[in-house]
Amino acid sequence: MLERDDFKKRFASNISIAIMEFLYPIMQAYDSVAIKADIELGGTDQKFNLLVGRELQKEFGQKQQIAITMPILVGTDGVEKMSKSLGNYIGVTEKPEEIFGKVMSIPDGVIMDYYRLLTRLSKPDIDAVEFAINRKGENPVFAKRNLAKLIVENLYDENMADEARRHFDLVFKDKKIPEQIEEFNPDASQYPSGRITLVNLLVKSGLSESNSEARRLIRQGSIKINGKKQEDINLEIELQSLKGKIVQKGRRYFRRIVL
Repeated sequence: MLERDDFKKRFASNISIAIMEFLYPIMQAYDSVAIKADIELGGTDQKFNLLVGRELQKEFGQKQQIAITMPILVGTDGVEKMSKSLGNYIGVTEKPEEIFGKVMSIPDGVIMDYYRLLTRLSKPDIDAVEFAINRKGENPVFAKRNLAKLIVENLYDENMADEARRHFDLVFKDKKIPEQIEEFNPDASQYPSGRITLVNLLVKSGLSESNSEARRLIRQGSIKINGKKQEDINLEIELQSLKGKIVQKGRRYFRRIVL
């Protein structure tokens, strides 16, 4: 286990290594033994674990699996690997317009990685995109728009990709409110006072996953009601006054209140 570079350096520096860090690769490796794996596919960050699997198979008298590694896809922040826990991911089941918008938000420096890992374009076609950006000085936003369209096409279809592009242009370029907005109908019986807090409204409508996140969004100035920024985390609103109004989070997410 100490052949792993990270473990070796920490051991030499007298830095503690948790027992769970040793057990994880062993337990993952035993999966290969249990199913008598011929091939195991993983990210480059899993190389050590895949090799432990080979060694464990050898100890059990099995034919050693072939380990195939793939490059790690960087998340929408352009720094960390794409991860739901880090909040920098693009969900394959998300709505087309959300996928399109998230792709458009990635830093220019990772555009080509996304082309290589997430599209079906040939190498010459990808090289042509890279040449246009790096040598011809083409604005990367054009490559990014095409990338977003290709990804949505792969997950949905061409019509949905075109609609997602139009939605993006409407909201981000023209700064208008889209025609199709998800509706939210608050259950009035849950609010006997006839009032609802802004924090609760964000959570119940699905614009926020938690009260703490809702407060953070409000403090950041990310919440608007009918275009007016809301910055009071303690705000209470008459439920009936919300009828027909549009609650907006950032530039991409909307809810129309129906009662």
